[in-house]
Amino acid sequence: MVNKFGISPEQLNNIIDTALNEDIGSGDVTSDTLIPPGLHGRAYLLVKAEGVLAGIDLVREIFRRVDPALTFDILFQDGSRIKRGDIIATVSGRVSSILTPERVSLNFLQKLSGIATQTAQLVVGAGDLPVTILDTRKTTPGLRALERYAVRVGGGKNHRFNLTDLILIKDNHLVAMRALGMSLKEIIAKARENSPLSLKIEVEVTSPEEALEAVEAGADIIMPDNMSPDEMRHLISLLPFNVKTEASGGVTVDNIREVAASGVNFISSGALTHSTKALDISIELEPDSVRLL
Repeated sequence: MVNKFGISPEQLNNIIDTALNEDIGSGDVTSDTLIPPGLHGRAYLLVKAEGVLAGIDLVREIFRRVDPALTFDILFQDGSRIKRGDIIATVSGRVSSILTPERVSLNFLQKLSGIATQTAQLVVGAGDLPVTILDTRKTTPGLRALERYAVRVGGGKNHRFNLTDLILIKDNHLVAMRALGMSLKEIIAKARENSPLSLKIEVEVTSPEEALEAVEAGADIIMPDNMSPDEMRHLISLLPFNVKTEASGGVTVDNIREVAASGVNFISSGALTHSTKALDISIELEPDSVRLL
């Protein structure tokens, strides 16, 4: 059984445990030395920048892992458009239990919301053009499933999860095989011969001639390498209708519309996960709520 993140509950628990163990170590010495065990209060999660929320259910699980007695109320669901000043959730209970997982919770929430926000910006930038925004494998090691989830929350789709999902023949594969004297057509034929029948083959090409050779050899998807939108438009005009195309690299909010207008089916962006700015969110303890029980 998998959860909304696309992994099993056990895998999610391992991610949470690893993050908490890394941050807490043998104990939160600041809270342990200062905060009385009976001190209770209420905190709220405050948005400080406009964006798209992702990861709020994960944050609830993190707080519950530290202290199951905490009450965590979600006010905005993942996928919500949020703005500065919004309170997206509250957490009540022992103050020490609220403070200890604060950093881990925000690390996840800010990062995932940043990914969802940037994905949504690209989706909006592409407008009504028939193109799908994809992520890549340029993810944080161990957190790929969570980051891919954030892309989906932002309105994008997921590319291959790992190396077993698709045969993607890129420049270095071509260099290696051409060093053995093989042509592009022979390389693709070898991949088709040795691969499971259900796997699609995608090939990175540098010219219309290479694209046509790849299609003739049985490639399912063509990835133009370092081509301008006009060059991609010309290449696409030469391909059979059933062959898909993917633009990749250098895609930004400023040029997404132009790239999408070239006629490509997919636009993949590694920046969605490897260099996204975290969305500014904080956890604020309410002074009037703090009391010793």
